[in-house]
Amino acid sequence: MQWINQLQGQIVGLDTAPLIYFVEENQTYLQMVDPFFEALGRGEFTVVTSAVTLLEALVQPLRRGDTMLAQQYRDILFNQEGLTMIEVSPDIAETAAQLRAIHNIQSLDAIQLATAIRGGAAFFLTNDVRLPSSLPGLTVLLLDELSS
Repeated sequence: MQWINQLQGQIVGLDTAPLIYFVEENQTYLQMVDPFFEALGRGEFTVVTSAVTLLEALVQPLRRGDTMLAQQYRDILFNQEGLTMIEVSPDIAETAAQLRAIHNIQSLDAIQLATAIRGGAAFFLTNDVRLPSSLPGLTVLLLDELSS
């Protein structure tokens, strides 16, 4: 896939939705996210994501009592080579506040973007159309736009 080639050697911020699509094999998006995670596994780029991703990804499995699915998320977020989950630090919180003030986005979205920025990402993979399309030094990649 052409868009994955531009990620070579880069740091990519990861939002929660693409991870959910991959783990739960969402048929609409699997052909987009599967090659992304395969390339990550080959070490073609590295990924950073916030602890918010763990929070968001675990809600439905825990609500349904699906401990196996919850563990799949934990396994990827804690053990996937090339993927770093970053805790929310004061620097990330301040950057998130600035993003909220300027772009009027939700707190969790601001934390995700701030984590990508503070983690050195050049790209941010999401499917959230409410996010700004680009930020200084960070290109936002929307799955729905990449598929067209």
